[in-house]
Amino acid sequence: MKKILIIEDEKSIAELERDYLEIEGFIVDMAFTGNEGVTKALAEEHDLILLDLMLPGVDGFQICKTIRAEKNIPILMVSAKKEDIDKIRGFGLGADDYIVKPFSPSELVARVKAHLARYDRLIGKETHKDVLMVRGLRIEQASRQVFVNTHEVILTAKEFDVLSFLAMHPNHVFSKDQLFDKLWGYDSLGEISTVTVHIRKIREKIEADPSNPQYIETVWGAGYRFKG
Repeated sequence: MKKILIIEDEKSIAELERDYLEIEGFIVDMAFTGNEGVTKALAEEHDLILLDLMLPGVDGFQICKTIRAEKNIPILMVSAKKEDIDKIRGFGLGADDYIVKPFSPSELVARVKAHLARYDRLIGKETHKDVLMVRGLRIEQASRQVFVNTHEVILTAKEFDVLSFLAMHPNHVFSKDQLFDKLWGYDSLGEISTVTVHIRKIREKIEADPSNPQYIETVWGAGYRFKG
């Protein structure tokens, strides 16, 4: 049975989310402050986190960054902020989705289910190669670890998915739309711009010179390809 952590300072909203999720058979844990949320997220095992942005003390952006440094589970940000800059910042920190308040509780449950199913498929699927090695870059599928010249780099779940997918299709150009469709799905609330954000973050972590990438190449007007 899947366990969801809700980090939300408005108790009425947290309880509404909890009620709808419990009806669907999920186990729900709640935290009403940022500090409590971080503590629970890091110390306990959860399958997905619903994270409000506007929290007293530590805000949702910092919480997302802290959790992502330790765990790869799906994080769905929930916020009344509708500005694109907030969405892009959230995706850049490793969020898997961004849900704007007010929202339909049934839609929230549907998105939770979709992200859990997609995550299970991605971590559970077998590939024709358990380990991919290209010019000092090592991608281990089973453990979902990435090494550059024997030094481990920490990627978020979605960053790993993007890098792994491209590496498994060397020299093939994928448009932003294709990557978004394959790795996020068009039912996701995310936007195409999140692809660019994730590519940038991956380059910052695996490239010696992100401005002159040796692994993920931009094909102007077409998309991205992994140089095999």
